[in-house]
Amino acid sequence: MDIVFYVLLFIVAFLYSAVGHGGASGYLALMALYGVAPETMKPAALLLNLFVSLTSFIQYYRGRHFMFKIFLPLALASIPMAFLGGLVSIDASIYKKMLGVLLLIPALRFLVVKSDISEAERKQAVLWISILIGAAIGYLSGLIGIGGGILLSPILILLKWTNQKQTAAISALFIFVNSFSGLAGQITKGIQFNNDIFVYVVIAFAGGLCGAYFGALKFKSNIIQYLLSAVLLIAAYKLIFASN
Repeated sequence: MDIVFYVLLFIVAFLYSAVGHGGASGYLALMALYGVAPETMKPAALLLNLFVSLTSFIQYYRGRHFMFKIFLPLALASIPMAFLGGLVSIDASIYKKMLGVLLLIPALRFLVVKSDISEAERKQAVLWISILIGAAIGYLSGLIGIGGGILLSPILILLKWTNQKQTAAISALFIFVNSFSGLAGQITKGIQFNNDIFVYVVIAFAGGLCGAYFGALKFKSNIIQYLLSAVLLIAAYKLIFASN
């Protein structure tokens, strides 16, 4: 991998963690555009997710934004489904197009979904809906090799269960547990790591640490969200229309 890849990896980890995400969709898009094989991409992205999402969660937890009662049913439903999804292998060309479509979700969310919900606007979470959401996102997380935060966060915002920073805190830990479960599922059928995976981890962890600190404690994330949207839209286009 060249130096540009590593710089982009740092930037992706920084931007994602600043809004409470582990960055797996960004890592996957970056690796796909650099020609990394899907069987290597999925475990690598999940491993990076573990480090970056945990860092992000700690910072948002310190800021007192975490809501355990909303997180718990989502996580309990998603963890076993992420494991099952991690057992499934899909064709490389189909995989890239599925990833491209999934990238459109967070891109549109960052562009059009209002995330500054006031306490007066917040609604009570519904248990059975939480279980359904957690199970569905968990399975997709394991299948594609993401933590599921890009899918969960717009849903939480649209349902008005959490505001922006509460969403980020819940999504960060949700990503961590799903990434762990999905990676465990892949380990049972054998996985391949890139030779540079240790370098990936160090760079992503550094980017995640910086992004989580600034995102949770220092600045508003509107500009970061617009930047992320632009990056995700470009990556989605290339994966959907330029992949073989």
